[in-house]
Amino acid sequence: MAEGRMTETERSGQVGGLSVVLTTTDGIRVLTLAGEIDHDTSDQLHRALDVTGTPGPRIVVDMRQVTFMDSSGINVLIAAYQAVTAADGWLRVATPTEAVARVLQLVGVDNLIPCHPTLGEALAP
Repeated sequence: MAEGRMTETERSGQVGGLSVVLTTTDGIRVLTLAGEIDHDTSDQLHRALDVTGTPGPRIVVDMRQVTFMDSSGINVLIAAYQAVTAADGWLRVATPTEAVARVLQLVGVDNLIPCHPTLGEALAP
């Protein structure tokens, strides 16, 4: 990842075990998540993934520090994917932990949203 090209950084406060750090690299919104994605934290993720009024949004969700994700997180990712593609953009998942990757595979989200083993691969054109 080209750290020198980050143009925007925003930290969202930790709410109920989820931290969201937003950076922008080469016009791609990168959400770095840490903690748990569940019913109590899914609204925070939903807000961070909101693309209302953004033409052609490009988003990478870095999940290397996510320790747990339930169906609430799956629902947020699917809704975000639908909104992003409707706005002629794309959404990718990067570096899911083994536990998160297993959930994504079990429900088939990895067939809908591209999942990449590294952040660099997810950011590649």
